[in-house]
Amino acid sequence: MKLLLDTHLLLWAAGSPDRLSATARSLLDAPLNELVFSSASLWEIAIKQGLARPDFQADARLLRRGLLDNGYQELAITSEHAASTAGLPPIHKDPFDRMLVSQATVEGITLLTADPVVAQYPGPVRMV
Repeated sequence: MKLLLDTHLLLWAAGSPDRLSATARSLLDAPLNELVFSSASLWEIAIKQGLARPDFQADARLLRRGLLDNGYQELAITSEHAASTAGLPPIHKDPFDRMLVSQATVEGITLLTADPVVAQYPGPVRMV
């Protein structure tokens, strides 16, 4: 199964794995699952790290390299993903989270999130 990790799960998997739930760890460790990260997450990290947000203290370039080195697949943002955000219900205002939901929906990938607001979206979104 292909799994798209939201930004916080990516940060936790890379730097604070103890913050991951047992369910999340199990899904990330399952050898048959394909792990995917979005370029939107790296963009979010770069922006928020530049704003000195304490929960985004990671170097986006180093994180990207580490994810690729550990077998994660990168998902670029396409115009179809961008256009698809227009059809999302107004559940969450964060444009990065909305993009992740859109990408998961368009690509048919399950989005894993620890955010209960993001988990309210219909479609392939799973709270872990």
